[in-house]
Amino acid sequence: MDSLAAAPGTGPATSPLPILRKPRPAAKFADLPTERTLVMGILNVTPDSFSDGGRHATADTAIAAGLRMFYAGADIIDVGGESTRPGAEDVSPEEEQRRVVPVIEVLVKAGALVSIDTTHTSTAAAALKAGAAIINDVSGLTMEPEMAGLVATSNAPYILTHRRGDARTMNSLAEYQDVTGEVVAELAGVRDKLYAAGVRPEQIIVDPGLGFAKNDAQNWELLQNLDQLDSLGHRVLVAASRKRFLGTLLTVAGKSATPEERDAATAAITAISAYRGAWAVRVHDVGPSLDAVKVASRVAAVRTTN
Repeated sequence: MDSLAAAPGTGPATSPLPILRKPRPAAKFADLPTERTLVMGILNVTPDSFSDGGRHATADTAIAAGLRMFYAGADIIDVGGESTRPGAEDVSPEEEQRRVVPVIEVLVKAGALVSIDTTHTSTAAAALKAGAAIINDVSGLTMEPEMAGLVATSNAPYILTHRRGDARTMNSLAEYQDVTGEVVAELAGVRDKLYAAGVRPEQIIVDPGLGFAKNDAQNWELLQNLDQLDSLGHRVLVAASRKRFLGTLLTVAGKSATPEERDAATAAITAISAYRGAWAVRVHDVGPSLDAVKVASRVAAVRTTN
């Protein structure tokens, strides 16, 4: 299948499918911009994700959404086929692959750099075969330790997320004396397991796991102390987009803001993260975060010249 370019109902597109374009050369991780924070677009090919579950549950709708993000300027499209929200039901690797592999293949042909959001080693391997370039494992090896071997043999960049427990138990494990110090220490412990499996330091990207086994106050404390993650010596990804602690902050008349009402707050976190040197942010709404990155980069450029 050729790569797809325009979403249904845009421009001259009149069929239910996007317009076809010639494939582009495969994007490479090494070619990503290095002068600014990157923007990773979230593409949930699921019926039950907390923000947009069901909206992109078919291959056609997911491809159209991914292409919209890509042509809007997303540096990376993060494709996931299993919800990782607290309380989510498990999805078999076979079903997960049925959801994500066709989407990855088309996005890669369109020229997008794709990451696979999965806790399953077999799904990560299938995604890499389909053209994905990055493994985003929100379990931090707690689901399938053998993921480390795949990362080592594939040489793929690996996003190491801090999480305790799983989707059903994580909320009960948000007990810390020093949340930032403990998150850094626990990430370092998993990082050592990756090293033991043969993973190289430059492959590892760390994510503090906002919302995963953390309450609202702990999320804010981690954001305040992002610089402490730099002590690990790896790139840092911040994934705060539309999360519950933002809804709580934006509560009006006792009603928490809906996920889509949290996009402005997400862009504010993008600006802060970018100014403080994060490698990338993971967001649902690409455009505002791209603008926020540009503003933060411009301010940081003034700082460095003075």
